[in-house]
Amino acid sequence: MSKKNVLVLFGGVSSEHEVSLSSAYNVLTNLDSQKYNVYPVGITKQGAWLYFSGDYEEIKNGSYLTSDLAVPCMLSPDRVNKGLYLLQHPVKVVDIDVIFPVLHGKNGEDGTIQGLFELCHIPYVGCPVIASANCMDKVVTKILLENAGIATTPFVNFDAEQMDQFDYYRQQIAQQLGYPVFVKPANAGSSVGVSRVECEEQLLPAVEKALKEDRRILVEKAIVGKEVECAVLGNTKTIAGVPGWIESGTTFYDYDAKYLSNTSTAHIPAPIGQQRLEQIQQIARCAFAALGCRGLARVDFFVGDDFILLNEINTLPGFTNISMYPQMMMAAGYTYPSLLDALIELALKP
Repeated sequence: MSKKNVLVLFGGVSSEHEVSLSSAYNVLTNLDSQKYNVYPVGITKQGAWLYFSGDYEEIKNGSYLTSDLAVPCMLSPDRVNKGLYLLQHPVKVVDIDVIFPVLHGKNGEDGTIQGLFELCHIPYVGCPVIASANCMDKVVTKILLENAGIATTPFVNFDAEQMDQFDYYRQQIAQQLGYPVFVKPANAGSSVGVSRVECEEQLLPAVEKALKEDRRILVEKAIVGKEVECAVLGNTKTIAGVPGWIESGTTFYDYDAKYLSNTSTAHIPAPIGQQRLEQIQQIARCAFAALGCRGLARVDFFVGDDFILLNEINTLPGFTNISMYPQMMMAAGYTYPSLLDALIELALKP
C-alpha cells in the first residue's frame, strides 16, 4: 500500500497553544514513517500558517517559528484544487489524504477548524463540526446530556448581556447551588478562566475573570468526589479505555495542575471498583454517541460513593507525556503508534 499523506496541525490562536506543541511532538514522533508521509503545519498565535520540515524538537520548544525551514502555507478550500499550498517560489501543492489536528481550546476543538476541513473535503481525525461545537460549549453539553438522561453537575448559566440582572443570578446561585461553586467560561478549554468560589463575595470577581474568556458563564455546584476520566475511541462502534483518577495536588484540577506542575498523580485504573469502572465506561460511550462524537473524546466525571456525574467532554484531548487519553488507551492494550493508526483509520472511514 502507498503511504498516506498526513497533515499534522498544531499550535493555534488559543490559550492552549504551548500544550498543543507538546501534544504535536508526541504525535509526530510516534507516527510510523513506513506508513505515512507527514506534513507538520503550525498555526502561530497570530494565526499565520507555517509548514515546517525540520527537527521535531524545534516544534516542541517553539523555535521552529524563526527557522529558515518554516514556509508560509495555506489549506485550500477549493475542492477542485484542494491540498496544502506551500507559498514558496514556485508554489507547491501537496495532496493531503487526512488531517490530524492536534489543536486544543478555541479555534481548534470548537468546530471552527473542522468547518474548514469540511470545506476542503479532506478527512480528519476527531469529531465533526456540530459535535465539536456542542462539546466545547459546556452549557450546551449539559442540556444535551440531560436530554439523553445522563446526570451532570447542577448549574446556573447566564451571559454578558444579562449582567444587569446579576443580583437575580446571584440569588439563583445561592438558592439552587449553595457555596462553594465553580465559575467557568462556557467556551474555553483546560480550566482556563475557571475559579473556585467559596462565598458570595468572591462571585463577581470570578464572573469577571470568566467573561474575559467567553461571553457566556457557567456556574456549577462544587462536587466532592474523585475526578475520573474515560477515553473513548471509535465512530458508531466505540470502545472505552481504562478509566483513570486524577489525584490533584491543588484545590482543583486547574490548568497549572494539568500542564505546568508535578503535583497531580494519575491512577489507572481508578481505584473505584470494577463495577463502577464499567459503569463509567458505559456512560462515557453513551455520552459520546448522544453528542454525535467521532474518532475520540475524553469524558470527565465526578464520582462519589453514591453518584456518578458527568462533568464535561473534551473532543481533542491532550497527547502530552502526562495526558490521560493516551495513557488510558495504552492501559487498554494500545501502543502509542497503534493508537494513532486507529485514529487515522477511523478518520478515513466514510
